[in-house]
Amino acid sequence: MEDLFLQFLSNTGFALVDYRQVIMLCVGTLFIYLGIAKHYEPLLLVPIGFGVLMGNMPVMHGMGLSIYEEGSVLSYLYYGVTKGIYPPLIFMGIGAMTDFSTMLARPSLMLLGAAAQAGIFITFLGALMLGFSPGEAASIGIIGGADGPTAIFLTSKLAPKLIGPIAIAAYSYMALVPVIQPPIMKLFTTKKERLIKMREPRKVSKRERIIFPIIGLILSCLLAPAALPLLGMLFLGNLLKEATVTERLADAARNTVIDTVTILLGVTVGASTQGDIFLTKESIGIFVLGALSFAVATACGLVFAKGMNLFLKEKINPLIGAAGVSAVPDSARVVHTVAQQEDPTNYLLMHAMAPNISGVIGSAIGAGVLWSFLT
Repeated sequence: MEDLFLQFLSNTGFALVDYRQVIMLCVGTLFIYLGIAKHYEPLLLVPIGFGVLMGNMPVMHGMGLSIYEEGSVLSYLYYGVTKGIYPPLIFMGIGAMTDFSTMLARPSLMLLGAAAQAGIFITFLGALMLGFSPGEAASIGIIGGADGPTAIFLTSKLAPKLIGPIAIAAYSYMALVPVIQPPIMKLFTTKKERLIKMREPRKVSKRERIIFPIIGLILSCLLAPAALPLLGMLFLGNLLKEATVTERLADAARNTVIDTVTILLGVTVGASTQGDIFLTKESIGIFVLGALSFAVATACGLVFAKGMNLFLKEKINPLIGAAGVSAVPDSARVVHTVAQQEDPTNYLLMHAMAPNISGVIGSAIGAGVLWSFLT
């Protein structure tokens, strides 16, 4: 009887647990706490955190349970990550939820979304100098776009083994936008600049809104053909929304499809962070460089906005430059919040959405350029 009990005990998780798994279980619990208690991107952090718990459960190898074991349920679900299937579907949902009117009303603000992407290429060069391969450096740099789906898509093509740490870093910084961005915004702007008010944008016609996703797809994919899977689905989702005759499809894209894919993406990305694979010096380097990339991207958007004011008769509030990163709509909300701390009557949310939306397009184009350049 004692031998049977010991044999049973040796097959339980209590006997198989490793200290690295314990650390990752704490990390997963922290993600869930931040999502539920602090409301930091709960739609992302809760499934990712739970996925971390699932991926770090101590199980016997050979039972077909681990995400890295061929034939396991989790490995099949993870296929959508490693083959870049989930990110375009999420982009379709984003397109179906996005109103491009604010960007079309003042196209010059699209430059701020492009300027923020400078953080991607600066970090790419920095990662190369630190010894990462070109593919790994490009995947790390894209974290600065603060766009989880784009980071996963590019990493699946250039550095599949880094999907776990890069995805976790990208989504972590997306969730921490309200913490990371305000100090940078205040450092690079003066109180006088933060008080600048901007006039209401012009009204954009329905015809413009319908034509834009068609023209946008053609122009952006001529510039960066490798971005077609992401931008094609983004503009398709937006066209379904604006056409109105396809409202049923648009509703499915922005609700059923994106919600389902977000759950699958979050759980599988979280489950891929097994302690023995995730807790490495390489992962720490990715988190440090990712933070640098995000900070540089924010700063570039702010500095470029200040530069634009040197040539504009009607000044823009440089705070909106920080919204050039792709964390839609969180970075735009942070811009609005910081502006209202200076003047409660200053409403920047609508204006900040223009560079925020263009940042999504810019991040996808940046990923396409890097992918084309390195293959």
